[in-house]
Amino acid sequence: MRGDVPLDGPARGMRVDPWSRFALVALAVTVVAVLLGDGVSARRQAVATGLLVLAACWCLLVRPRLPDDRLELRWRVPFLGVLFVLHVCAVLAAPSATFALFAHVPLVYASLPLWWALPPAVLFVGVWPVTGWLTTGFPSGVFPLTALVVVLSHAFAWAIDRMVGQAEELRETRENYARLSHEAGVAAERARMAGEIHDTLAQGFTSVVTLVQAAESRLDGDPEAARRYLALAAGTARENLAEARALVETTTPAQLSGRSLDDALERQVARLAEELGITTERSTTGTPRPLPTPVEVVLLRSAQEALNNVRKHAGASHVTLELRFGPASVRLLVRDDGRGVGERPEGFGLRGMRARAEQVGGSLVVRGEPAGGTTVDLEVPL
Repeated sequence: MRGDVPLDGPARGMRVDPWSRFALVALAVTVVAVLLGDGVSARRQAVATGLLVLAACWCLLVRPRLPDDRLELRWRVPFLGVLFVLHVCAVLAAPSATFALFAHVPLVYASLPLWWALPPAVLFVGVWPVTGWLTTGFPSGVFPLTALVVVLSHAFAWAIDRMVGQAEELRETRENYARLSHEAGVAAERARMAGEIHDTLAQGFTSVVTLVQAAESRLDGDPEAARRYLALAAGTARENLAEARALVETTTPAQLSGRSLDDALERQVARLAEELGITTERSTTGTPRPLPTPVEVVLLRSAQEALNNVRKHAGASHVTLELRFGPASVRLLVRDDGRGVGERPEGFGLRGMRARAEQVGGSLVVRGEPAGGTTVDLEVPL
């Protein structure tokens, strides 16, 4: 049976495992039976009692130091051997000491692998009929009763071994589940942080670099335009700083703090127009209504990514952004008249948009228009 306390080597301290505690209780009961038993002298009772006390001390002192591996017989065989000698002598001194089987047989099964423990268990149980034969001759029915005790002991040991084994398997399963859940949570949080950084800080830095480069190109010919670009870069940097602080605090995006989603989208479109010098339109159709914060975050981040793709890839001259409220959903449509998606593979930004949409049960479609340009269509159910 499994039951050893996980300690470290032959000198591991004085912790007492459940089987040793059970054995000590059984030995104490056996001592009482010996002292109350009839048919032996007080001297033999004292000898048997002393031997049982020695067995209890041997169990208490040695068993906690046994190695965890039940196949490590170098320590276990001497432990059981001394216990067997004490048991035999106690039973020879007082037959009532046979009750010590309730202590010693469980220790045999707790100390050895299940089937290896059967022969020693038979030896311990066999002390009873052998000593009886030596003192009073063979009593009738002793061998069937002895066999029954051995069978029942082994059956109980097998059942307990199975239950403990299943409990250990369940514990390992729970530990594996907890580990996998933790790893999945870490991966999900890492993916979330990567998406947040891409949709906020990376885009902001891209805008800052673009605006500074535009300012540099205008320094000599158009200082006023250069100053305007630098002002836009400073404003973008401040927004980026606010986003970084919100990201660290895991709060609502800075653009949504103290303002509506419409205001945040209007600001994004206006900034794109200022940066690129293109025409933009923004509209809201349907009946606007309050949206859950996760949905607002998905719509805002998707709009930011769509506009950032226009900034980096489209070469567009006109962009429209529409927020369309329907009976059971809200849609975000971003259209441009640029170069279109073509055969360019889907990058991290679009994959992030799609993942965000799926988190709130939505869907994302990116399609090229026949007359040129691209439409990003995000729909989220309400």
